[in-house]
Amino acid sequence: MLIVDDLNDWVGAMGGHPNAKTPNIDKLADQGTLFTNAHAPAPLCGPSRASIMTGLAPSTTGIYGHIEDNNIRKANDKAAHSVFLSEYFKQHGYYTAAVGKVFHQSVADGSFDDFGGRVKLFGPYPEKNFKWDQPKTSTDWGPFPERDDQMPDFDSAHWIANKLKQQHDKPFFMACGFLRPHVPWHVPQKWFDMHPAKDLYLPPYMSEDLSDVPEIARIISDHPMMPTTQWALENGEYRNIVQAYLASVSFVDSCVGIVLDALENSEYANNTAVVLWGDHGYHLGEKDKFAKMTLWERATRTPLIIKPPKSSEKQVSNKPVSLLDLYPTLVKMCGLPENPDTEGKDLTPLLHNPNAPWQHAAVTTYGENNHAVKTERYRYIRYEDGSEELYDHQIDKEEWRNLAGDPAYAQVKQQLAQHLPRVNEKWSSQSQYRGNDYFTTKTEQAGGN
Repeated sequence: MLIVDDLNDWVGAMGGHPNAKTPNIDKLADQGTLFTNAHAPAPLCGPSRASIMTGLAPSTTGIYGHIEDNNIRKANDKAAHSVFLSEYFKQHGYYTAAVGKVFHQSVADGSFDDFGGRVKLFGPYPEKNFKWDQPKTSTDWGPFPERDDQMPDFDSAHWIANKLKQQHDKPFFMACGFLRPHVPWHVPQKWFDMHPAKDLYLPPYMSEDLSDVPEIARIISDHPMMPTTQWALENGEYRNIVQAYLASVSFVDSCVGIVLDALENSEYANNTAVVLWGDHGYHLGEKDKFAKMTLWERATRTPLIIKPPKSSEKQVSNKPVSLLDLYPTLVKMCGLPENPDTEGKDLTPLLHNPNAPWQHAAVTTYGENNHAVKTERYRYIRYEDGSEELYDHQIDKEEWRNLAGDPAYAQVKQQLAQHLPRVNEKWSSQSQYRGNDYFTTKTEQAGGN
């Protein structure tokens, strides 16, 4: 299981950016099923990963913000009885190993047999920030350090690669959590050189994009610690930021390649499933922000590739799926008994036929009772105060025109609302938030920090 932090669709196989260079991820996509309409349970690392590893939605556990790995099962009664994905494999005879960022900090105690560690925060860092120096964020961009072997992701890739060279007397479940392209966008110069700033395509941007969204949408997506697109344009940094993100993606792609090459050259090449996912998407200027933490497409959509054992057939599915679906899918693929306590949908029917009938939607939750519902055509957002957004991706992929107030779409909204969670647990006192004041107040009310 290969996990890439803050990776949006700027991957060659997904066509999200014409300048993306990701040959290793693309090769994996050519050998398995690429889900082009996959979405995170939450647009923030902590709750998204907690949801994936427990198999429970944020609205079920009350984990809406960051949470200490060892406090996940303290969130509420439902979380207390959860079995982490890796634990479920352990219980069924698997050897488990992990390295890097798998849960939010690293891994929960006892969730893996072996853990190769994770570097603190997201370094290495230069002595002084290059471009951006604000509290509450690691955001900065520019070439640093000098060599790949000074990057934690390089070490993580080789740690897993070495595990694949060893003899294993029972089946294994391994997870490698990469840090890039999470900020700071610092990677060695050679990766920047692959993406000359002057030649880069800039994402579509409309300065009045947020004029037709509800007030609460502007409030909860406001992250003053991050640069805005207007700031980047006025200061001549937009192309430099895009370059740095693309460079970070190309670097982490090379680390993915280290692991995939090791698997291909191992005795396990033909009996090992591979799954790659990002924990959520990321805005690179769209909606006037360089950030995650919104319910719009850029923050919820992320790559998902599943390659079953012995598979080398390329498939593409546009069906709406959630990373919450990973737990039951991997369990089914490996022939283990179903865990009835998980809430995701088994994706194996789409692995057999990527265009199979699929009546489900992907739901992303950002704070208590704020949800986005994504189908093949529409994105419907309902906030805790009842306000709404609706976008028709058939005619508006950029989500520039909010149709929620158009009477012609009343029935569409009604149908999409059927996918909203029926349970919205209170914000768990174990779940904290590092972001804007709106959600900080929520966590304080819940007894968090």
